[in-house]
Amino acid sequence: MKPRVLLVNPPIYDFSAYDYWLKPYGLLRVAGMIRDQLDMQLFDYLDRWHAGVSAPVRSDAWGRGAFDAVRVSIPEVLADFERPYRRYGQPRQAFQAFLSAHEPFDVVLVQTVMTYWYLGVQEVIEEIRARSEQTKIVLGGVYATLCPKHAAGLGADWVIERTDLEPLWQLLQVTPQPEQIPLWEAYETLQVGCLKLADGCPFRCTYCSVPQVYPPFAPRPLDRSLAELMWLRDRGVENIAFYDDALLFKPQALLLPFLREVVKQQLWVNFHTPNALNARFITQEVADLMVAAGFKTFHLGFESSAYTWQRKTGGKVYAHELEEAVTYLLRAGADRRGMTAYLILGHPQGEQQDVERSMRFAHEIGLRVMLSEFSPIPGTPDGERCREWVDLDEPLWHNKTIFPLIFLGDAEVQRLKSLSRDLNRRLDARPQPAAVV
Repeated sequence: MKPRVLLVNPPIYDFSAYDYWLKPYGLLRVAGMIRDQLDMQLFDYLDRWHAGVSAPVRSDAWGRGAFDAVRVSIPEVLADFERPYRRYGQPRQAFQAFLSAHEPFDVVLVQTVMTYWYLGVQEVIEEIRARSEQTKIVLGGVYATLCPKHAAGLGADWVIERTDLEPLWQLLQVTPQPEQIPLWEAYETLQVGCLKLADGCPFRCTYCSVPQVYPPFAPRPLDRSLAELMWLRDRGVENIAFYDDALLFKPQALLLPFLREVVKQQLWVNFHTPNALNARFITQEVADLMVAAGFKTFHLGFESSAYTWQRKTGGKVYAHELEEAVTYLLRAGADRRGMTAYLILGHPQGEQQDVERSMRFAHEIGLRVMLSEFSPIPGTPDGERCREWVDLDEPLWHNKTIFPLIFLGDAEVQRLKSLSRDLNRRLDARPQPAAVV
């Protein structure tokens, strides 16, 4: 009899959360490598299309939407911040009913993401422990890697750091098959999916945790990525988000061959880019093929129009490169309404960053503006600089809503967010431009 394994994507406790194509991709990929060797089931608290939903699921044209949420008490350490704090995802009772119907499980694998979402992980562990002391609980993912000592204190049996899965294979007594696609069949209903063409990132931005969590940049096999796309498309998935941290790096060797096959085989879906695209690598050839293959949203990492700030934080992309990328995308026929610039709000070097000027620059070249609040991540140069303001040993202080309020003050945060909304309204009021020639 095969060992019984439960895969869990926990609920979120936060000031805000929204479903931008969120899927537990790391968990599904690990499970896919051992799909034929274990009896596995999935409980995804954040699956808005789960079987227990009675009301129609509300989503936009690209499959994004609001999670079910209930207001909960704010954690004591954050009590000075008078903002609604919520629990997002399926109710706790739904998980309890699932366990009653399907237990016992030998092992539970729990995916972790944001460090300051650990209250959801803690809830899952409490539910498992209340029913079975014998079940082994394993944590993996971002929080488990960035805060392993804190994660170990929640009561799990194993905390897997980074991507070294050998301890897990030994625990489960399995032999992984890396060529397998993720365990997408664990979902009864699947409306959106995600892909990664490569692992890691070649850049070393001073505010980013990717170098700590993932191995050095390495492409995945093209045939496996295409097989995964075909699987998702054949089952009716229309919107697929790329989870790559450097999707456009070395495009001639990675992205462009993939997209040429998409066009050649007519594998039509809507592609999206919730992770920041590096505008430096968008040439006319890249833009043409992305649009031809079905890209509908383009989230461009900009962060600042200030040259000095960009150089100090990693030199990811400069203002003139962003402007050129917009020109190429418009010339390729991209819809301007799907083009967004990410800018960091509340960075500890904010004066050099000049957020407002950067916002206005992005607006002037035709981009929507999305403010991405700064999260002080332990182990990163910029995060460690924040120890004079927050206690990084308590992950709740990593919350992206909190640090900008501490560093800038509530009035300035609200002013910049109001300006962002105003700039986007003005942009939406403009007529869609004709294709650039």
